[in-house]
Amino acid sequence: MPESIIIYKPLPKSQRFKIFVPYVLKEERALLKQLDGSFYHYHQKLWSMPNTPANKKLVASKFKDKYEIRDTENDAPKSQDKVILSKKAEDIMFMCEQKFVLKSFSRSTIKSYLGAISYFLSFFDGRDYEEISKQEIEAYVYQLKTKYKISDTKQNTVINAIKAYYEHVLGKPREYYDLQRPKKSKSLPNVFSKEEVSKIIACTENIKHKAILMTIYSGGLRISEALNLRITDLHSDDGYIFIKDSKGKRDRKTVLSPVLLTVLRTYYKAHKPSYWLFEGQEGGKYSAKSIQQILRKAVDKAGANPWGTVHTLRHSFATHLLQEGVNLRIIQTMLGHSSSKTTEIYTHVLAVNNKTVKSPLDFLKNLDIFDK
Repeated sequence: MPESIIIYKPLPKSQRFKIFVPYVLKEERALLKQLDGSFYHYHQKLWSMPNTPANKKLVASKFKDKYEIRDTENDAPKSQDKVILSKKAEDIMFMCEQKFVLKSFSRSTIKSYLGAISYFLSFFDGRDYEEISKQEIEAYVYQLKTKYKISDTKQNTVINAIKAYYEHVLGKPREYYDLQRPKKSKSLPNVFSKEEVSKIIACTENIKHKAILMTIYSGGLRISEALNLRITDLHSDDGYIFIKDSKGKRDRKTVLSPVLLTVLRTYYKAHKPSYWLFEGQEGGKYSAKSIQQILRKAVDKAGANPWGTVHTLRHSFATHLLQEGVNLRIIQTMLGHSSSKTTEIYTHVLAVNNKTVKSPLDFLKNLDIFDK
């Protein structure tokens, strides 16, 4: 049915269900527009209705044999690395993905690991993978570092992925591939000033984009946590945001600002998301790349710290709370850190940026700083 209406099955607890009406079906679009509760999502090119049994029957009765029902888009992780693999390597990739899913690795971790493993298998194509030595693997990582200039973070990801294959899939002992890792850096997190955050939010005119950036900063969220927020995760009566399955497979709560709540209500009236708080143009979750582009554009327009990223909003959340005297333990809980040592790094950021601390130069008397 090339010109059929598509009714998408809503996810559990969805507030609305989505409907696609081809452009040529003008009478059907006019009919849908007249139904109570119908809403057109301009950017998604989809209609939606409140998710009730009565509305489902109503839409089905109006369009009769002109519609088909489809599942929502499957956002399961897929390896998108363009690497040509042998049949044996493809079988290994399937086993890896299966094992990682069973071990409940996050979608982003699975995607990163599968990408790294695909390059590893391609590099050693034709070899018996179980017989590759630790020295050969370190030589492979060395080539990635010297030839392709991968970062320390990428190096750790590659090592973690290779170890996951040998230890979780092949069942090798953990110490069997004790690979050399880069020395841990002790760099301080990047932070926006309060004035910079204000400018970034102010120059973001699109209400959806503004709501996304404000949500991340207001609650100290990781980008993945913002993407996974459901409408039901906002608990306005109790003043908190519920974050499910964050890093480390832990649930937590963080503060829900009344200012943010006002913006989110305006955003909801304008866009009518059905299940995820922030949805993409074709339904489903919003993309991380889109959020990164929104932040980049806002930073440039605001003239803010050019090194800032979406994660800088999370660092700024913690630092600004410390500046306001909020207890470190409370900040640790809202950030979802398992160890207080992780949160304590923000005390160092605060000490560096604290304008109330004076340099000893300021206490020198009778100092003539200009040549006579």
